[in-house]
Amino acid sequence: MNSFVRLGFFPPGYNFGLLVLRVCFGFGLFWCHGLSKISNFAQMSQHFADPLHIGVRTTLMLAIFAESVCAFLVVLGLATRWAAIVIAIDVGVAFSLVHKFRLTGQGNGEVALLYLTVMVVLFICGAGRYSLDGKA
Repeated sequence: MNSFVRLGFFPPGYNFGLLVLRVCFGFGLFWCHGLSKISNFAQMSQHFADPLHIGVRTTLMLAIFAESVCAFLVVLGLATRWAAIVIAIDVGVAFSLVHKFRLTGQGNGEVALLYLTVMVVLFICGAGRYSLDGKA
């Protein structure tokens, strides 16, 4: 690789990039979405969307599982592919059935699409060397 393009302070390879991707998006999902659903469960269970018609409380509990437990597993890099596919299904349902594929305007699903894209990449690539999965 050209020495002008290569930055010497970054480790070579994609493992460091996967670490940054996992930690930033996993923690962001947990902090911005998982915790708010946990702390406001009673209020959210009254008006949460039920796109799969399995019950509002059940849908909310599945979303909490995906956006808190699975997001935390992604940060740790533990069972990353399984956790990423659960999150991808969760945000894929949100993007398609709740936001109706809208990328502009009020109530758009831009953030859901970003999380969906990142989780599909993590499902394909795995957690990388700098993870609990990589230690095994």
